[in-house]
Amino acid sequence: MENDPASAFKLPPATRSAVILIVFFFAWFVLTTLWVLNDARRIKREKEQARAASGQAGGGEMVWIPPGKFTMGANDGAPDEQPLHDVRVRGFFMDKTEVTNAQFAQFVEATGYVTVAERKPAAGAPPGRQEAGAMVFWIHWAYIAGANWRHPTGPDSDLAGREKFPVVQVCWEDAAAYANWAGKRLPTEAEWEYAARGGIMHAAYVWGSESRPGGRLPANVFGATERAADDYGGTMQVGSFPPNNYGLADMAGNVWEWCADWYRADFYKKSGHDNPTGPASEEEARDENGIAQRVARGGSFLSGVDNGADYRPSARKKAAPDYAACDLGFRCARSKF
Repeated sequence: MENDPASAFKLPPATRSAVILIVFFFAWFVLTTLWVLNDARRIKREKEQARAASGQAGGGEMVWIPPGKFTMGANDGAPDEQPLHDVRVRGFFMDKTEVTNAQFAQFVEATGYVTVAERKPAAGAPPGRQEAGAMVFWIHWAYIAGANWRHPTGPDSDLAGREKFPVVQVCWEDAAAYANWAGKRLPTEAEWEYAARGGIMHAAYVWGSESRPGGRLPANVFGATERAADDYGGTMQVGSFPPNNYGLADMAGNVWEWCADWYRADFYKKSGHDNPTGPASEEEARDENGIAQRVARGGSFLSGVDNGADYRPSARKKAAPDYAACDLGFRCARSKF
């Protein structure tokens, strides 16, 4: 019987199985590599788009915050930080730093915008508040006529040498106007807390669980004795301390930051779990005095352990939308480019 020529190419079953496995592994390796490379190109493209868009708008560098899920609030915090609840957040971009005086000046120069603190109060303003001004802390809080973003602690102050310091004395309306001009928006409260935690879930601080890692407070907050003497007790240049794991600077301290949401002390009891945006209306946000409040986050240079450690990522602050103060600023977010 003649030999079948095709039989010379037949492989033993064991060898054939090995070849199939090798081909399968090679195909898996190629597909995985292509997926990783494609994802890397996507991330790089998004970062480049963020830098380009930020440069065009004059709004500063933005950081990509990946989508994810986290536990919002704190069991050992204030009553309005409870109950703990799981929240899913879509990916978004966020300003790396708080909006600076230089950036806000670009906005004002381009638009001619006049902040609320620079406008003459409406008729019927209470005594002591009948001139344009805002709140300033010096031993205690006081309304100071002539205080505004150009003169953060009163008419005798200015912005000389403070171009890279966070803009303050801006109310919610001012922050929203800037964000709209820059092609951005204010972050939701859920986005803000998710970004502030930097992927470190259930930690008390944006930098981790220790209140003073290495014996130091790594933020511009009350009691941070590592600050330079001439900066102690006030705002500092943005980015003076190391950023969190997402690359965001000053998510604790320096200045409070406005969020998009209306405020309710009990909102967490009925909050949604998918990209919550706070109370649905101004009416829902009115307090016992009938005043609707917005949310601010992050604490400021005036926040310390003795006054609730408001620089914790779960800490919440409420303020009327027309409120402006020397420790209140903002940063922006953007859903996509």
